[in-house]
This record gives sequence, C-alpha cells and structure tokens, in this order.
Amino acid sequence: MSKKIVAITACPTGIAHTYMAAEKLRNVGENLGYEVRVETQGTAGAQDILTSREIAEADGIILAVDKEIDESRFVGKEVLRVNVGQAIKEPQKLMEDAVHKIGTVTVAGRNTTADSVSDGRGLPADKGFRSIYKHVMSGVSYMLPVVVAGGILTAISFAFGIYAFQEEGTLAWAFYQIGAAGALGLIVPVLSAYIAHSIADKAGFAAGLIGGWLAGQVGAGFIGGILAGFAAGYLTLFLSRKLPFPKTLQGVKDILVIPILSTAIVGLLMIYVIGRPISAMQAGITVFLTGLSGSSIVVLGIIFGLLYWDLGGPFSKVLYAFAIGMVSEGVYEPMAAVMVCGMVPPLGIALATLVRPALWNQEQREAGKAAFFLGSSYITEGAIPFATENPKVILPACMAGGAVGAIISMALKAGIIAPHGGIFLLFIPNAITNIGAFLIALAAGTIVTALLIILMKSVKAGKVS
Repeated sequence: MSKKIVAITACPTGIAHTYMAAEKLRNVGENLGYEVRVETQGTAGAQDILTSREIAEADGIILAVDKEIDESRFVGKEVLRVNVGQAIKEPQKLMEDAVHKIGTVTVAGRNTTADSVSDGRGLPADKGFRSIYKHVMSGVSYMLPVVVAGGILTAISFAFGIYAFQEEGTLAWAFYQIGAAGALGLIVPVLSAYIAHSIADKAGFAAGLIGGWLAGQVGAGFIGGILAGFAAGYLTLFLSRKLPFPKTLQGVKDILVIPILSTAIVGLLMIYVIGRPISAMQAGITVFLTGLSGSSIVVLGIIFGLLYWDLGGPFSKVLYAFAIGMVSEGVYEPMAAVMVCGMVPPLGIALATLVRPALWNQEQREAGKAAFFLGSSYITEGAIPFATENPKVILPACMAGGAVGAIISMALKAGIIAPHGGIFLLFIPNAITNIGAFLIALAAGTIVTALLIILMKSVKAGKVS
C-alpha cells in the first residue's frame, strides 16, 4: 500500500518558491510511488487546500514554509517543518524523513505565535537570524503588493510627463496621489504592522502600524519601520505574558490595556529614542548611495552579485527589501541593480542553453526556454533547477554575471521606480530611468553568466573549442 504524504509550501513573497517546491514534491512523490497532496499558500491565497481527512490519513506531513501559517489543523500530529528551499533541493529525503518520523515535531494545541512550535528539544523552532528573517519576510510579503501597486501607478503618472502630476485635478495627478502619496506612503506602516503581527499575532498589529507610521514621520524610514515592528511585537508579547490580570478581565487586557500600553511605549520610543539616530543613519545611507562613484560602485556591485548567490532565497530577499527601502526614500539606482542581479541568472542560463545546446540534455534545453521567460519577468528562481544539478558551475557564473550587471547599472545611473516587472517595465514610460543603461547592464551580466557557464561546462566535459 502506497504511503500518503500531505504538505504545505509557502515562501515569503508567494511568487516562485512556493510553487516550485510543490511541483518538486509532487513529481518526486509520484516517482517514489507515494500519494502526495500539496497545498500552496502563495500570493493568490491557499490553493489545493488539504482536507481534514487527508491530514488524518497521512503517513507523513511536511510544512515547507518560510512564513507563519495557521497550523491548528495539525494539532497533535507529527510534522516535519523545514524551509521551502529544502523542499526544492531534497524532496525525496524530506518525504522519507516525514514517513519515518525523523526530525518531526508534534504541533502543540496553541499556535498563535511562533513560539508554539517546538524543535523537539524544548526550544523554539526558529532562533537567531532565522527568526529575525522570518518576521521581516512576513512583513515584506504583505508589503510587496502595496509596493508593486504603488510603484507602477506612480510610474504611470510619469507617463503623462515627468512633471505632469503637479497639475492638480489631472489624471496624472490622480495616479500620483494613488501610487506615490497613497500606496508608497503606506509601505513602512504595513511592513512594521505585519512584522509585529508575525511576532505577537493580532495583539501586536496596532502598535506596529502606528510605530511604522511614526517612523515615516520622524524620517526613520524603512529601517525605523523594521525596528518599530520588532519593538511592537516583542513588547506586546511580553505584556501579554507578564501583565497580571484575572481571567474574568482577560478581554479587557487584550482589547484595551495591551494595545494602549504597547502603542504608547513604541510611539514614545520612535519619537524620543529611535527616530533621530535612525533618521540620521538613513539620511547618511541615502547620501552615500546617491554620491557613489569609482571603486565604491565596484565594491557595492560585487556585494550585490555575491548576495544573490541563493537565487531568490533569504539573502536575495534581504537585498531586495533594502532596495525597496531606497525606493521609498526616492533613491532608485539600487532597485535597478538588484533587478539586474535577479534577472541575469535565468537569462544567462537560457542563453547558454541556446548558444551551446550540445552541453545540455533535452530536458535542460526545454527548461532553458522557461528560464528565459522567468528571467524576463524578474523571477530568479528559474535558475534553481540548474543550480541544484550543477552548483559548482551555475552559482559562480550567476554571481559573477550579477556583479558585472550591478556595477554597470549603478555606474551608468540606471534607476527603477516600480520594484517588480522585469523587462515588461519597458512598456511603462518612465518606470525605468536611463533605459539604455539598464539594458546594457542586463545584457552584459547575461553574457558574462552564459560565457562562464559554457566555459566551465566545456572544460568539465572536455569540449573546449
């Protein structure tokens, strides 16, 4: 009788890793003779939702998630909790571990915050950098649609003329109000609110939202919003656990006392303690980036390329979040450089499969065609199947190409107002400042990646010509 596996996949942005992991689990499970059902929780919401019967009958449960999900359906069940990247890289091992209960944990009865899932040793499931990353990326996942909508609508307002939005009552002015004044003005409060929500659930939302808004008011920007979110989340968590209240007044504590106390404390911290130094640091970063030249551009470009080594993973997303923060400050060059870094890996691989098809099997050549469209759309994850099979060749080539592209992009002052869309932003006038520079940087990075892949694969295969 075949084993039954159920899984949930969810990445912070819900765009690519979520669905790639699901596809890997399904395909490998089919090859192993397992019955596999995967629920995806992406930007479109939950799809292929698992039923209670499927969960009850499962021989193994995998939660491949990089953000908070509702685990109440799995209370009392042994689950294997891993990051979504592991499901892409080693799906067979995960399924065997889940079936044989290797590394699994039992989901506790209460699961409103991250501390309710144990790692089997009486410790929280996520600690240190991973815990911080998870909370930040939870905020970014909610912020991203706001950023994309705001950035593209702002770019559309510029399509009427770069200064057309200044004439009140015009369509350009209306788009600018919706995009720049409205959506982009909300990105820091939304980020902060959902970081706090990830830490302390609904109780932290109010303090996080108001703290994020205050971060914008005092000039602390993106970094201030992140700090406000963490302060609100952990302060709320502390108050909810330590503030003595009789059970009969628990509702008053949760609805009235904690929101007022946490909001007041976080607000005062932002105004009198955190705001001024973070504002100065933010201004310093902005001045540094706008005044980059010479060796500074080269160093920063290399850093960008190196940080994109994980092809859309945690380090890439941290870099992307930094670029979004700069967009909110009116500095658009980092966003262009980061987008080049994200587009170059799949485009370079696609070019390599096209130029030297003999180095690839039929399945890889077909995957190369898909990588071209994914790369054009700024979905870096199109490079992951190739990197998984041959990391020693693919990863160095992608990092080198990304670094070259980023250096050229920043040196030529390319900028991007809308934080997603890839090559399709060319169809929105003024979404990309200095289009020629952006295309040159993208082409250079893509060619470098393709040439390095071809060279290294040729040497390995003994086909250098």
